[in-house]
Amino acid sequence: MELKKRPRRLRANETIRKMVRENHVRVEDLIYPMFVMPGEKKKVPVSSMPGVYNFSLDEFVLALQEVVELGVPSILLFGIPESKDRVGSGAYDENGIVQQAVRLAKKHFPQLYVITDICLCEYTDHGHCGVVENGQILNDPTLDLLARTAVTHAQAGADMVAPSDMMDGRVGAIRERLDQEGFAHIPIMSYAAKYASGFYGPFREAAGSAPQFGDRRTYQMDPPNGNEAMLETRLDLEEGADLILVKPGLSYGDIIYRTKQEFKVPVAVYNVSGEYAMVKAAAANGWIDEKRIVMEALVGMKRAGADLLITYHALDVARWLKEE
Repeated sequence: MELKKRPRRLRANETIRKMVRENHVRVEDLIYPMFVMPGEKKKVPVSSMPGVYNFSLDEFVLALQEVVELGVPSILLFGIPESKDRVGSGAYDENGIVQQAVRLAKKHFPQLYVITDICLCEYTDHGHCGVVENGQILNDPTLDLLARTAVTHAQAGADMVAPSDMMDGRVGAIRERLDQEGFAHIPIMSYAAKYASGFYGPFREAAGSAPQFGDRRTYQMDPPNGNEAMLETRLDLEEGADLILVKPGLSYGDIIYRTKQEFKVPVAVYNVSGEYAMVKAAAANGWIDEKRIVMEALVGMKRAGADLLITYHALDVARWLKEE
């Protein structure tokens, strides 16, 4: 039998495979999460995330040099405050740790696109993402504090804000306050589909944000649900979100795909701490080819519909791309 169509013809060597490749990971797709903390000359390793550190501000500026030199265009900032309280006041302090870090980043590297996480969990003594009274996480009283946080970040020079708290109505509250304060040009990347996932453990070590009681299932999404993610996304876009974030990445390719297909807006995916830690642990034991696994996972997220990739692998990926 004569085979008229042979797909293997376009797999014959690396040159033709690259020429017809459908999806690509580019350095322009990458956003690098970073953690800043008080003090001087501190570069504290996160034990569960090899290669990830909590930086004092002076070390943070030094670390940014490598980010910029590798061509990574953007960072996502998280802060660890000097002290915590029940209302997370460090989050919206004009001289808070993230606000200071933003000013330094924009002073030394004005071309770097700085995105800031908007949440209270790193700043509250109870570790929850909102105001707590009598053991309940209160939605509406939290919105004002989130909006105040976003304004202080914009005043410091942030290019984009990214609310990750999962309170109902927070995008609208932030958009209204930013517009009132003269920051209508600042986009919002909403953690619209953020699941109550088991993949976040190492992040909570890095950010010191583990809940002191209960869990986050009353505000983060239930992992079996897909239609709910579409509802959350629709609501956030109606409230003024400019980009949509899906978190985590590896187990939620269907959510990435559905979000892109249904809403036709820019979609970011957070390749989260647990996903990173698993790869690093397996690679350290010689069980996997780290580069191959990382690139396969990230291109899978791109294939599902992701436009932007938030990943702790960003610097390694940038190096690998340079080598190619």
